[in-house]
Amino acid sequence: RPMVAPILLLLLSLAGLSLSIWVHGPVASDPALLAALCTLASLLLVLRARLRPRPRYIVVDGSNVLHWRDETPSLETVRDVVAQLTAEGFVPVIWFDANVGYKVGDRYLGPARLARKLGVPARQVFVAPKGTPADPLLLEGAEALRAKVVTNDRFRDWTAQHPQIGEPGFLVPGRVRQGEIVVDTGA
Repeated sequence: RPMVAPILLLLLSLAGLSLSIWVHGPVASDPALLAALCTLASLLLVLRARLRPRPRYIVVDGSNVLHWRDETPSLETVRDVVAQLTAEGFVPVIWFDANVGYKVGDRYLGPARLARKLGVPARQVFVAPKGTPADPLLLEGAEALRAKVVTNDRFRDWTAQHPQIGEPGFLVPGRVRQGEIVVDTGA
């Protein structure tokens, strides 16, 4: 997707350059110079988008990680895991069940509020709709992103629909040991 805009700009610039040459001939006219500069700039944008490394996404089962420290639900635990994953070069995408706000407080918490509490952009946080488990949604998201899932859940109810669960390394376990977050990403 990041390539769409630069390619469209390149095609439009090439069309403008072709039209300028067709109208004015091969002489250096103002429209031809402008079209040539636009073509060069859009070509640089295409190259930049093409050479940019693909983000290393990792999906975090927030509702599972929430309980890693003393079985007590805490957003601080999720924040610590997210910070560690970010430090390792991952882009964490965090999923929660709809009741997360009631587990850590007294009200519903949506993606924007959770993102602020976790210190990540809101586009990286998802909350399953009320009455819908987050598990199949986060598994679909992980598949779409070609990402691993940080969780201690084995997702046994979902293995038929999501065979990637059985692939070695797809599920990334973690824990809190002597107060420190340990996530076995293999990174």
